[in-house]
Amino acid sequence: MSGKTTKATTNASAAVSSKVYSRADIADWQPEDAGFWASKGKSIATRNLWISIPNLLVAFAVWLMWGMITVQMLNLGFPFEQSQLFTLTAIAGLMGATFRIPASFFIRLAGGRNTIFFTSALLIIPAVITGIALQDTSTPLWVFQLCAFLSGIGGGNFACSMSNISGFYPKAQQGTALGLNAGLGNFGVTTMQVLIPLVMTVALFGALGGDPMTLSKDSGWILGKIAAGTDTYIQNAAFIWAVALVVLVVFAWFGMNNLLPLSPNYGGTLAAFAKILYLWILTSIVGVIGLYLYLPAPTGLGVLNMWVALPLIIVATLFLMKLAAFGEMKGNINNQFKIFSNKHTWSMTALYIVTFGSFIGFSMALPLSITVIFGFQHVVDPATGLMTHTLKNPNAPSALTYAWMGPFVGALIRPVGGWISDKIGGSIVTQIISVVMVVASAAVGYVMLLAYQSATPEEYFFIFMVLFVILFAASGIGNGSTFRTISVIFDRQQAGPVLGWTSAAGAYGSFIAPVVIGQQIKAGTPEVAMYGFAIFYAVCLLINWWFYLRRGAEIKNP
Repeated sequence: MSGKTTKATTNASAAVSSKVYSRADIADWQPEDAGFWASKGKSIATRNLWISIPNLLVAFAVWLMWGMITVQMLNLGFPFEQSQLFTLTAIAGLMGATFRIPASFFIRLAGGRNTIFFTSALLIIPAVITGIALQDTSTPLWVFQLCAFLSGIGGGNFACSMSNISGFYPKAQQGTALGLNAGLGNFGVTTMQVLIPLVMTVALFGALGGDPMTLSKDSGWILGKIAAGTDTYIQNAAFIWAVALVVLVVFAWFGMNNLLPLSPNYGGTLAAFAKILYLWILTSIVGVIGLYLYLPAPTGLGVLNMWVALPLIIVATLFLMKLAAFGEMKGNINNQFKIFSNKHTWSMTALYIVTFGSFIGFSMALPLSITVIFGFQHVVDPATGLMTHTLKNPNAPSALTYAWMGPFVGALIRPVGGWISDKIGGSIVTQIISVVMVVASAAVGYVMLLAYQSATPEEYFFIFMVLFVILFAASGIGNGSTFRTISVIFDRQQAGPVLGWTSAAGAYGSFIAPVVIGQQIKAGTPEVAMYGFAIFYAVCLLINWWFYLRRGAEIKNP
């Protein structure tokens, strides 16, 4: 770093040093200065990173727990139709992505420690209410829908978590740091899929945890079947995260920091909480209206399809945030909105949809795909001559036994993607994994076609799982490479909001992929969904090459 740059950074730090609001605030932060980094910067950044990771992991678990909970609700005889239970996963998925839009601005508006503490603490509310509601099969559907809506806060936490950690590390190490935060945070998906079936089998909290219910249908977990008639504590699927969050928010409060060069004039802790809550409420208003227009009766009106509802919700959220901001917050939000005038914001948004959108979307869709494609025999009805998909397959693999494998690999390998990208450049890594995803997605589609026309679909299950694990691995590596690229392209003031915005766009994969695959399965053509994804990956491969790899590219292999 040049003396001029060091002086400028020091002056910037001095400019905000008078605005210290609490002991957690750091006014002087110069991670690009080798001496500063070695003497104290690295230790502070490391502490914040390793508190951030488990907070993000549990946030993911609370956000995505409805996929497991709804399966067990069916096994316990809750009086809801499958279409009604689908609204729970749809609401959580949609709001998890939408909440990321305001969350991408929280660090600048409220500070890192304040944001991670408060957003994690808010998740205790849906975790506790869900645990109580699950103890009574007469609990009305709207209570569960409200809990699913609030659990979307966990999906939003990813944006502010990544935005926060990006500010702590020098550019040369951001790929690794962000890869660790996101990769290990993404383990919340696998942790949830493995832990929930286990904790439901024991009286984990004794008398305080409530009474068990009895399974009316066979259930299962990663080691095999759980027979009907077994006592099950379904409430533990939510209570376990509430207990974990109580511990984690204490660590966040006492162990994390607010970097004032990135969060100037945030106004103090209570003001920070108020701004976060204010933006959550605005986003919730948009979310309620959008869901009411999208979801079918009796929950909603069902007048908008997915491809209309999603853009409207995104645009309305951004517009309302900009319109309703006031005072110091208005200036900060206006500054952060400048990212939308940068073409690289949009190119990286498309690339992150390829990577994280695929990871989270396939995490949600894989259990459904396994159950519907391999859980039934696909035979021709001799009376009508039409293919039927209703005869139960006695050799069907269990989704609860295998669905965790892909997300596990994708989350495990994400830090590797960041580390490799720090060594050879992020865009070349993104290009390689995009090629892999084009081929693997098309191949999965072909295997789906064969299995969905077979009386013995289990014969294709092994290659199906191998190809899906390859997709998850490639998307995991790409998650790390794209975030590294963003941290190189954008300056420290804009990198955080761009990371948050792209993660918001990618998170809609949790909603889009299950819907698209489900619609194509219903139409009898599941392979079409995967062929469509392959075409999208190919288009984004060209975008990556044009912007970052071709000769004469404005920014070469960031």
